[in-house]
Amino acid sequence: MLIQKLRLKRGWSQQQLADASGLSVRTIQRLERGQPPSTESLKCLAAVFEIDFASLNPGETMNERQEEEAFRYVRGLRPFYVHLSQYILVNLGLLAINLLFMPQRLWVLWVIGGWGLGLLGHAFSVFRPSWFLGPDWERAQVEKRLGRPL
Repeated sequence: MLIQKLRLKRGWSQQQLADASGLSVRTIQRLERGQPPSTESLKCLAAVFEIDFASLNPGETMNERQEEEAFRYVRGLRPFYVHLSQYILVNLGLLAINLLFMPQRLWVLWVIGGWGLGLLGHAFSVFRPSWFLGPDWERAQVEKRLGRPL
């Protein structure tokens, strides 16, 4: 993640960084996805970015973890909002069709209700509170399983 930030800060493409560092584009891609770098790769990148070798690989810090969780959360928002807008538009269209052609029987309520349950599940997966089956709960369960004190 740090390598990608440094690269983007300078306005370089992955190809430009690979050319400047002597590494392959594939190596740059792997490092930006979070795979552990070799010492040689870190030295090459530190020289290119003109920073200390140790600052490129301090291990995952709390800020990086929080940032990654924030990115994961935001990546989940767009599909939810697309799903919500589809739900609204399609159901408004179906409601109009239902009221025009068969106003005495509101079959559209079954569609709205069924799809609404699916949308509710999607909303819960995106907006669920962290205490309910979230990362803290997962850590506690792992520690419990391993027999370590919480």
